[in-house]
Amino acid sequence: MYKNKTFLAIIPARGGSKRLPRKNVLDLNGKPLIAYSIEAGLKSKYIDRVVVTSDDEEILAISQKYGALTIKRPDELASDIATSFDAIKHTIENTKKYDYVILLQPTSPLRNEKHINEAIELLEDKNADAVVSVCEMDHSPLWSNTLDDSLSMKGFLKDEVLNKRSQDLEKYFRLNGAIYICNTDKLLEEESFFLKENIFAYIMNRETSIDIDEEIDFKIAEVYFE
Repeated sequence: MYKNKTFLAIIPARGGSKRLPRKNVLDLNGKPLIAYSIEAGLKSKYIDRVVVTSDDEEILAISQKYGALTIKRPDELASDIATSFDAIKHTIENTKKYDYVILLQPTSPLRNEKHINEAIELLEDKNADAVVSVCEMDHSPLWSNTLDDSLSMKGFLKDEVLNKRSQDLEKYFRLNGAIYICNTDKLLEEESFFLKENIFAYIMNRETSIDIDEEIDFKIAEVYFE
């Protein structure tokens, strides 16, 4: 609880993952990947409850071992066409009401309780309905464009970008997938953490923003832990 407001952390973890099979239970520096998000949520001084929602019995068992409450997700909410919101809504409907929901993706092992606490404090400072974590982009999107089949680069860069150093370009930020916080009523109303109004960014550095989707991401995370 923070400033008389309650917070429910939800960690969604499907058993199936195509790019990196069984990634949520892979051993990372001596612990299953999902354990890092569970521990971060439990260590936060503001989060009231940490729940893991999964269709997978092994994930549910590991989550309980590390101290999370668990909710078995119906098979229809674990398919490739089911959305993250579907799983979040199912979890909300099967637990008591909290003022805010925090989505903690299990694929962000370097996000810790300090980041979560700071994001919640930002939410209060801004009197916001939602806060989403971001990080600065590795490379400016101003240096990028699409290519057609001819591979012609005519007009690839805008004139105002030509001959500019990268450090002179405007900073751009991207969603890093680590923290999503939203007022529960607003979340259910708009069916998204990314509200149309009264939403603010919590900035994290690139190192702690690693989102494990493929094997190379996992190897990079291993290097940081070492």
